[in-house]
Amino acid sequence: MVQAGGVAGEQLRSFIERIERLEEEKKGIAEDIKEVYAGAKAVGFDTKVMRKVIAIRKMDQADRQEQEALLDVYLHAIEGGQQIRPTAEVVAEED
Repeated sequence: MVQAGGVAGEQLRSFIERIERLEEEKKGIAEDIKEVYAGAKAVGFDTKVMRKVIAIRKMDQADRQEQEALLDVYLHAIEGGQQIRPTAEVVAEED
């Protein structure tokens, strides 16, 4: 596979060109996403929160629950034992 030209060179060029095309597509998609966020912001949505919602939705449930539990533990630790935000159980009981 160390050939300077021939089949290996053509195959390498094919991979490189495919990656370049995909990078261009990715750039276009990133611009589209940027425009959607701008539209959402223009009508009053908080785009930072939207990004957080999207990140949370990408997680599987176990990872999300673990992260939320750790967040609560850390917040509890730095605030001297005060509960910073209600846990899911407390919220469910209040409904």
